[in-house]
Amino acid sequence: MPTLSSSPFPREATGALLHEGADRLARAGSETPRLDAELLLGHAVGVERTVVLAHPEAPVGADAARRYRSDIERRAAGEPVAYLRGLKEFYGLAFEVDARALIPRPETERLVELAEGEVMRRLGAVARVDTDPPLRIADVGTGSGAVAVALAVTLRRRHALGAVEILATDISPEALGLAVENAVGHAVAERISFEVTDLLPAGVPPFDLLLANLPYVRSDVLPGLPRASSFEPVLALDGGADGLAVIGRLVDRLPDVLAGDGVALLEIGADQGDAIPELVAERLPGWRSAVELDLAGLPRVARIERAAGGGAGVAGV
Repeated sequence: MPTLSSSPFPREATGALLHEGADRLARAGSETPRLDAELLLGHAVGVERTVVLAHPEAPVGADAARRYRSDIERRAAGEPVAYLRGLKEFYGLAFEVDARALIPRPETERLVELAEGEVMRRLGAVARVDTDPPLRIADVGTGSGAVAVALAVTLRRRHALGAVEILATDISPEALGLAVENAVGHAVAERISFEVTDLLPAGVPPFDLLLANLPYVRSDVLPGLPRASSFEPVLALDGGADGLAVIGRLVDRLPDVLAGDGVALLEIGADQGDAIPELVAERLPGWRSAVELDLAGLPRVARIERAAGGGAGVAGV
């Protein structure tokens, strides 16, 4: 990694600052020092990363250089780039992020993709009229709102948002506040209801589609996660001794909160591809479960539903 002294640019030029920041992050152990430096310099200057790369000779103002160096030091201490920038790209959208909620992961996009396909399949299965009730969708443990908002925006693009209603829940009022901000920012707040609750409210009518990205990291694994994870809410990561404590509680509630032909799509850890079907078989005899893979070919989303002919759901408890 080049150091500042090897840079051909003046000290406060873009290229020189990138050399300096990338070198500092490399020495601090960052897995992607150059990319981190590019993103942080772009943030400090107020331009996209590509602009920074295209103009290495461009001078950087003193205030921007100070902000950049401050962010570099915070990143060197482990703070996630997404928190430093205040945003994260997810499913082609920019989301506000901060320490109130987990940073959206690229692998979670698979959950949105599957949800979009399920909604469109259901809407296209029968001819609908304006008086038909909307499809009921729940996003349990919404965090930053990335899943619910990305799905809503996608359905709006496909002229299908008016045919659904979405409930987004989280046990953390702070996380739910961030989710509301993201829904407002993407102009879909009118189609999403938000509620602070543990999993789902009592007495909730059954849902046609239930989505969840709940904590699934085993408690004993948490200390070994990358340093950046230590800045995120433990509540959003810790899945208990087997990683399935919170997911298991939701699985227990599925008979009450899922419509007769409803489907639950639950994000799981890459090491839980065998454990989740076993859990479903134990707790929901006669139900079906399958595991969908992500782009890396790893287990990522569990699909859970009643076997053919299963009874209708009843009000939640």
